[in-house]
Formats: sequence, structure tokens, C-alpha cells
Amino acid sequence: MLKKIRVALALLFFLGVTALFLDYTGAIHLWLGWMAKIQFLPAVLAANVVVIVALVLLTLVFGRVYCSVICPLGVMQDVVAHLHPKKNRYNYHRELRWVRYPIWVLFAVVVVLGVGSAIALLDPYAIYGRIAQNLLQPVWMWAGNLLAKVAEHYDSYAFYSREVWLRSLPTFVVAVVSVVAIGLVAWFGGRTYCNTICPVGTTLSFFSRFSLFKVRFDAEKCRNCSQCTTHCKASCIDHTTHTVDYSRCVSCGNCLNKCKFGALKYSFALGKSKTETKVDESKRAFLAASAMVAGTAVAQEAKKVDGGFAPLLDRVVPERKTPITPPGSISARNMARHCTACQLCVSDCPNNVLRPSTEISTFMQPVMSYERGYCRPECTRCSTVCPTGAIVKIDASQKSSLQIGHAVWEPKNCVVLTDGVTCGNCARHCPTQAITMVNRDPSDESSPMVPAVNEARCIGCGACENLCPARPFPAIHVEGYEEHHSY
Repeated sequence: MLKKIRVALALLFFLGVTALFLDYTGAIHLWLGWMAKIQFLPAVLAANVVVIVALVLLTLVFGRVYCSVICPLGVMQDVVAHLHPKKNRYNYHRELRWVRYPIWVLFAVVVVLGVGSAIALLDPYAIYGRIAQNLLQPVWMWAGNLLAKVAEHYDSYAFYSREVWLRSLPTFVVAVVSVVAIGLVAWFGGRTYCNTICPVGTTLSFFSRFSLFKVRFDAEKCRNCSQCTTHCKASCIDHTTHTVDYSRCVSCGNCLNKCKFGALKYSFALGKSKTETKVDESKRAFLAASAMVAGTAVAQEAKKVDGGFAPLLDRVVPERKTPITPPGSISARNMARHCTACQLCVSDCPNNVLRPSTEISTFMQPVMSYERGYCRPECTRCSTVCPTGAIVKIDASQKSSLQIGHAVWEPKNCVVLTDGVTCGNCARHCPTQAITMVNRDPSDESSPMVPAVNEARCIGCGACENLCPARPFPAIHVEGYEEHHSY
């Protein structure tokens, strides 16, 4: 029964979190957005004390059920392991402390220092998010586009098409490498990644040693058949000594299901039974984990046309001196310190504005660029889905006056000067009227009309850049602000 409950809950969370990354309408986030916010590291970075305390208490009571039920990467490994034709292929081995704890210490340091690009590579939720956004969402969108074509044939508009495009090749490569590497480890070694590399698993292992409910041996009933050991994905059960390494046990219930003699029970375990050898437990490690968690929590469209000039498909990304971070990110520093590069905001952006950064210091974290759309003042989707506090929630009224950057005019690219035509596209589409058309020569009223930018009114939405007809480089582009502010 324990295993059935665990599998049912795990599938519920796994499908729910996956749906968050597949959804591009925003509807699913209204119902399941909380599933992203209860992931361990996002809760720590967002200083969500309620969630952190709840997850720690859950671990202290039931063991590492977070890893086998709530964590999508953990469930993905279970799915891969389950597909292997040979189920009883595991053996007990001691934990690899020389690998496990140095990685945890290094990760704790980068979290405290706010090195987001390093956090992104090891956070299990972020790893799965990149896999879902880069590998699963395109397939989902293609399927939706196919349904849209079929529905259109029958004069139905129940579905609509979305452009499928590669937002970042480096991030795509990281996602492919991650799914292959972790998939192979799970195929051959079960939960080896969780119990050797994953810093969240290591953090929770400090608490799981003291859990009230544990898998316990009854040595008198045990026949040393080894079924519990060979079916344990965590390789943490030694049937020869009747011991369980509770720091690695994820309470999956596989061993209980395979024991035919009733020698294993998942029961209240306050104190040490007579038949089991005490696993090495370090109070120092427990206190260190508590301090790390508490301290860090506190410290921390389809093709468009620009009004008849040209289709916007051949745009070259302008070189920005200061990258543009999403509205609600407060500052580039806040984004770097809190973002795990899970790609949830990227997958949910309806305007194709967000894409992963390729800069080393902010690798895979979201930045804004306007080749395929612009950041509409009424849209606040990215701020509603972010679970880490990297993008705080804002409403439309706040966003309409929030300055994330300012437009810069490049005369050498402007079609008014290069082609001798009348334009004014940027001024017509500016939602804040920060751009006006003025005579190139103020003393000559017959001189060409060119754009003038009022930086005090510009919010950096990118409408001017997106709709500029100049090719390949736009004649007007947005430079970001290190610190966002309102006018």
C-alpha cells in the first residue's frame, strides 16, 4: 500500500510540474503554480520559510519522501529505472562521502554567494525544467499546431498555432547532455545521482537520519534472500547486517513490496531497534544543514509583419552593453543571486521575448530580446510563475511605469537616412509615447523626420526595436538598466 500511495502521488506531482513547462497559455499555472513554489531550492532562494519548514518537517517525519514524490528529476529517474527489463540488479554499497559532501559544501558556498550560473547546473528542479522546456515543450507545441490546423479545416478556433523555435543552442545542448547523463546513471545505477551528486538530496539526508518513520528490519523473520537489497534503487539496504542507510533511503517502498517474509516494515522508529546496527549519524552535519538552509533563506507569434514594411524573420540580435532582465527582477544582481535557470518563465512567455543567456556569469538565466516580439505592458506572466524570487510578482499598473531599459537610436541603420523614405514606425507603436519624430536638422523644416527618445518616459518594452523595419540590424534598440526603477 505504501508503494501504491507513493507512486500515485509521484505521478501526480511529476505530471503537474511537467504541465507547467508545457503550458504556453498560462491556464495551468492558475491551478498548479504552487507545485513549482514547493520545490526545495526555489523555496530557499525565495526565503519561503513556510515551505522550507514544511519540507524539513516532512523529512523528519517520513524520511526523504520529497525526493521520491515531489522532486520531478527524482521521479524521472524512477521512471527510467522502471523501464529497465531487469529489476533486481542493485547491490548495497557504502555512500561515496568523498564525492557527496565536497559537492554539497561547494554548492552551499555558491548559494550563499549568489552565483546563479553554478546553482543552475546542480539544482534538480532546474535541471528537469530545462529538459521539459527544451525537449518536451516543442513536441507539445507541434502537436498543438497540428490540432489547430485540423480544427481550422472544420472552421473551429478551439486551438491556435504557436511558433516553435530554438531559444538558445547552448541551453538546448545542456538539456540534452543532462537527460542522457542522468538517464544512463538511472538506467544502470538507480538513485546514484540523487545520493552522490544532488545537493538537495544531500541536504535532506541530514534530516532523514532522524526521521520518525523508517524502514526497519525484523532480523528473526529475515531469511537473507537479498530481495530487498537487489531491488533497492538507492543501494542503501544491507541484508547481511540488517541495516538501512537512512541518509540515502527515499522511502520508495520497493523493499517492502519484495520482502515475502514480513521482515521489513515502515514504522515509527524513535530509537534504535535491537536487530539493527546504527548507521553513522552526525549531529554536526544535522546542525550544519539547518544553518545552511535557514541562513540562505534569510539572506536570500507566429510570423508578424511590421505594418507592411517587411516580415520580421531575418533580424540580427543587437549587441547590448547592458542585458535586459525581465520586469519584476528588480536588478541584474537580484536575478543572478536568485535564478536557478529552470526556464519556467521562458516557457511561459507569450511574446517570445525571454530566452536563456549565453554569458558565462548569467548562463541560462533569462534575458530579454525583441527579434520575435516585444514585452507588452499589460503582460505580467513571468512574474507570476517564478518560484525563486528572481522575478517578484507585479501587476499591470506597476509594469506600465517600470523602467527596465531605454531605447537608443542608431542613425547609420535608420531607413529614413539610408533609403530616403518616411517611416516613424517606432514612434507610432511606442506605448508610452517616449519617442517623437523630429527634424534631423532643427533649423530646416524640410529635413527628414527622425526619432528622438525621451529616456525619462521609456520603459524598455522593445516595441520600437521589434517593429523597426531596418535590416539586418534595427535602427533603434534597447539598452538595459542594472537597477530597475519607476518613473
